[in-house]
Amino acid sequence: VKENIDLVFNLCNGILGDTRLAQFPAFLEYVGIPYTGSSILGHALAYNKVIACNLFKNAGIATPEFITIYDIGDLDNFEMEFPVLVKPCDEGSSRGIHESSLVFDMQSLRKKVTEELILYNPPIMVCEYIKGREFSIGILGNGRDIKVLPILEIGFEDLPTEMAGFYSFEVKSYHKDKTIYKCPAPLEDKIREKVEETAIRAYNSLMLRDYGRVDIRLKNDIPYVLEINSLPGLQRGKSAITRMAEACELGYEGFVLGIVESAIKRYGDSKKKVAGSDSYAPIEPIY
Repeated sequence: VKENIDLVFNLCNGILGDTRLAQFPAFLEYVGIPYTGSSILGHALAYNKVIACNLFKNAGIATPEFITIYDIGDLDNFEMEFPVLVKPCDEGSSRGIHESSLVFDMQSLRKKVTEELILYNPPIMVCEYIKGREFSIGILGNGRDIKVLPILEIGFEDLPTEMAGFYSFEVKSYHKDKTIYKCPAPLEDKIREKVEETAIRAYNSLMLRDYGRVDIRLKNDIPYVLEINSLPGLQRGKSAITRMAEACELGYEGFVLGIVESAIKRYGDSKKKVAGSDSYAPIEPIY
C-alpha cells in the first residue's frame, strides 16, 4: 500500500492512553509512510505537561511553577501561594480543567486533588496561577522557514462574573459566545516580538514539526508558556489556529497547504529510508 501513498495528512488523536497522539505516527513510521506534523517524540513530549514544562524551564523559557502530586499525602508540605490551578498532566481540550480547578485554600486544594487522582492518571499538577492576558500563537514550518501567524488574544471580560476568567472546560463548552477573540492581538511591537520569540523557542524545545499552537499568558510583560498543542484542531473558522491563518493573507487553504509543503520539504531533504535509519526517500509534491 505504501508505494501508492505520497504523504498522509495526520489528524488522528489516537485511541487511549497517555501516548495516544503518538500512536498513529508510530504506525506510519513502522510502515515507512511519510506524514505531516510532529514525530512520535514530539507528540509524546508535548502531551505530557510535566515533561514539557520541565523542558521549557531547562531552555530558560518562563512557565508557571508547579509541583506533581501522586498521592494526597504529597500535599502535606505544600508551600505554594494561593490561588493555584489543579490539572491533569496528560489531557487536552481543557479536560480536567474546570472552574473548580482554581483553588484558594488548602481545604479546596485537597478536595480537588483527591477528585483528580480518582479521574486521571497521576501525577496531578498543582500550578502557579498566572493572572494576565491570554494568547494563542500559531506556528507554521520548521527551522529557518518557521512563520508565526497573527497572535490571537482570548478575552474573558464578558463571562459571567462568578467565573474565574481562564480557558476552563465550562468556558469552552458553554460560554464560547461570551469569549472574545482578537486577532491580531493588540500588542506593542516590542511585546509582540517577545511573545513570538518565546513561542518559537518553546516549539523548538519540544522538537515539534510543521505546525503547532503555543498557549501563553502575559504578566508584567513576561510571556509564560502554559502548554503547547502539537496537533491543534483545524476546523475552519472555529479552531484557534485557523482563526489566526484567516486573519492574514495566508488564509485557511494556504495554511493547510503550508503544512503539506513543510512536510514535503522535510522528507525531500532526506535520503532513502533503510533498516535502522531515520531518513526517508524524497517525494514529489502532491499538488
